[in-house]
Amino acid sequence: MAKDAAPLKDDIEAYEAKKTELEKDHLGEWTVFHGKILIDIYPDFETAAKDAVAKYGRGPFLIRQVGAPPVVLPASVMYRVT
Repeated sequence: MAKDAAPLKDDIEAYEAKKTELEKDHLGEWTVFHGKILIDIYPDFETAAKDAVAKYGRGPFLIRQVGAPPVVLPASVMYRVT
């Protein structure tokens, strides 16, 4: 796995650890994880993305809709080219 992808993997694992709890009260809402921590829960993707970018710039951070199946992205989207 690419070095830059490791924090995202950690955030995915953090989401999975809280998934059941989140699905009880926040189904359909959007979460932002950064540094293995749930930052906040948002009513829509646009608000989550705007806040995440304001706080963390280009990332990495995880935005995930509670209850939605995981999205598989092509490698060109997952990894930053520097």
